[in-house]
Amino acid sequence: MLRDQRAYDAPPTGRTTGGRPGAAGFPTLAPTSAAGLDATDLLLLRHLGEDARASFAQIGAEVSLSASAVKRRIDRLRARGVVRGFTVVLDPALLGWGTEAFVEIYCRERTPPEEILSSLRQFPEVVAAWTVTGDSDAVIHLLVTDMHHLENVIERIRKEPGVQRSRSLVALSRLIG
Repeated sequence: MLRDQRAYDAPPTGRTTGGRPGAAGFPTLAPTSAAGLDATDLLLLRHLGEDARASFAQIGAEVSLSASAVKRRIDRLRARGVVRGFTVVLDPALLGWGTEAFVEIYCRERTPPEEILSSLRQFPEVVAAWTVTGDSDAVIHLLVTDMHHLENVIERIRKEPGVQRSRSLVALSRLIG
């Protein structure tokens, strides 16, 4: 579960450069010159997105670089903050989290994002949260065991001091990601 400031990072949008949707967590759009990424960097990122456990030698074979050259480039990408870490992708349903929902949170006027974050951190069911444009102040992503659990969590969130109301969307099936 996300428990730090990454909860307010913008969610990835669109298709990624990986062989499957959501692979590397970034869109297929060409990087801006400000990003300073070349085609080889993008290939490395795509391969890391598909399998971050692949060895430098395996990735090198795919992109025509030596293992040491791959390591140097990945180290540079990490040092620049382009790669912030490596993670595991879990199947929530196999872990007992069978219901996924997105909840729009409407807060009282002038509720700062830090206050929203502070309120949401106490809920382990909140796996991501974003401040958003539009009528709502934030959108949160919840993983829960079932509908009863979802109702309970939403009611607890609605009791938070800055929250005025909420609007929920239950995910039926995942199309991308």
